[in-house]
Amino acid sequence: MAETIECISPVDGQVYASRRVARKKEITAAFAAAHAAQEQWKRLAIAERAAYCSAAVDAMIAMTEEIVPELAWQMGRPVRYGAGELRGFEERARYMIAIAGEALSDLDPGPKEGFVRYVKRDPLGVVFTIAPWNYPYLTAVNSVIPGLMAGNAVVLKHAASTLLVAERFQQAFDRAKLPEGVFQHLVLDHKQTGEIIAAGLANMVCFTGSVAGGKAMEAASAGRFINVGLELGGKDPAYVRPDANMAHAIENLVDGAFFNSGQSCCGIERIYVHKQVWSDFVDGFVDLTKKYVLGSPLDQETTLGPMVRAEAAAFVRKQIASAVRGGARSHIDPKSFPMDQTDTPYMAPQVLTSVTHRMSVMMEESFGPVVGIMKVSGDEEAIELMNDSPYGLTAAIWTQDVDAARAIGDEIETGTVFMNRCDYLDPALTWTGVKDTGRGATLSKMGYEALTRPKSYHLRTRT
Repeated sequence: MAETIECISPVDGQVYASRRVARKKEITAAFAAAHAAQEQWKRLAIAERAAYCSAAVDAMIAMTEEIVPELAWQMGRPVRYGAGELRGFEERARYMIAIAGEALSDLDPGPKEGFVRYVKRDPLGVVFTIAPWNYPYLTAVNSVIPGLMAGNAVVLKHAASTLLVAERFQQAFDRAKLPEGVFQHLVLDHKQTGEIIAAGLANMVCFTGSVAGGKAMEAASAGRFINVGLELGGKDPAYVRPDANMAHAIENLVDGAFFNSGQSCCGIERIYVHKQVWSDFVDGFVDLTKKYVLGSPLDQETTLGPMVRAEAAAFVRKQIASAVRGGARSHIDPKSFPMDQTDTPYMAPQVLTSVTHRMSVMMEESFGPVVGIMKVSGDEEAIELMNDSPYGLTAAIWTQDVDAARAIGDEIETGTVFMNRCDYLDPALTWTGVKDTGRGATLSKMGYEALTRPKSYHLRTRT
């Protein structure tokens, strides 16, 4: 077991933060405290829980100026964009707080003479949230706030690359004076995380991460009969129809491909463009990509920061090189981005054409600033190619025809269908996926169903 967990900053390759991993007795005590605290927490009225959670959101937003540069140092997102994640955090949190009363209300199946019947939504107990580094506040809030609002206690474990985020959550809940034990965070290595799940210390696991990580979660939970929510990989496609608003499509898809240095589960990684608008789209896409500024995320002028680790950038560079050897055309000269340096996390964006589905860059998750663009003859070919993937998180259709978007969306194997937008989570809609993207649901009323268990009441009033 590792003695400490270190956050190595992609800015300069130095240790930005280091924390001692929790000892076994500390882990046992934390989950015991969570279970004990949950017994009282679940008895509070939803309005009382909402007051605590709303105060925690206020406290988190009040820390924005400290959090933005802290995020840049930890995972490389430019400071000019850092506050955006906090705004998204607030939007999701406040929405899930607002709908809790309705979402958690009893289900009434209708009258039946001589009986009172209803279904309650009971909390599960203790929710163990295992959050990733790429959107550390946005991903964690999906289960932390609704988990608490549903009457559960929550234990949060964050990725090494965003080690300090869990501490910010703890500070926010402490400032809100949340009862002790209801929310806690732990510094853990992978082995400890698996042991917690295998020991049945939690009643539900909410994991966001890789497919390999998801398999490890399921293996650890085998035989425990606990809920495991998994949001895993993505290789999200976009389709540009000939009637699309071309300027809008180009602007949004460039952003969808390269925001956060392409390190987004629902970022655009492959684009299919109708042959009628192929040249205009590719030319515009390449021109706009060349306007990105690769540099230190601490610089306000930077629009493309470093990837989280040099190893991650090396994987993407390897994908690009393999595609070019296989006949792909690269449209961006990395030399035009002076900060692009091999063996570092600083990597120029890349646009590839003449790509095929025999190439890794079109089939395996890149999670970096590269996108492949293919020409298609029409809707049927686009649908076939969009579905030719082991993943299914989101798919974006660019068209002026709503009926066409709906019809195409009906044929795509995905969790969310977008029209004329991408890379966004609406908290009123369920966030889910198919195939290797995982299983389960967060956000919306359905997100509360995953964090509760139904309990039926069948009461005979006449005897």
